[in-house]
Parts: sequence; structure tokens; C-alpha cells
Amino acid sequence: MSDFHINVFYSDADGGYIADIPDLEACSAFGATAEEAFAEVEKAKETWLAAARDSGRAIPEPRYRPAIYAG
Repeated sequence: MSDFHINVFYSDADGGYIADIPDLEACSAFGATAEEAFAEVEKAKETWLAAARDSGRAIPEPRYRPAIYAG
């Protein structure tokens, strides 16, 4: 299985960085820096996948790919 895409972006409302994995429902994390948010969402991903395996829930194949526009 290939890895899941991770978005990392700054949130003014939260005053820090948010990282999320679009293919895994509600899998996101917060950090004071982009690196911290990324590290935290990696932990959240492992927890999400373990919980899915333990409960017999299907794990989706990675599908999300962001659109990249050159302008």
C-alpha cells in the first residue's frame, strides 16, 4: 500500500498549523509549527489505522491527490 497524502496548512483561527489526511475520515492534528503538525498527524494516522484494524473497519486505499496549478 502506498502512503496517504497529508495536507499541512496554517490556520489563523487556531493560531497554528493543521495537518490532515483527506482519505482517513477525521484524521487531523495541530502543531505550533508545520513540522510538529506533520509529526502529530503521523501519530494520529497510526492510531486511526490500528483502530480500524481492531474494529474490522475497511481501510481505504490512498486516492486523494491535490490539484496543482501553475500560474
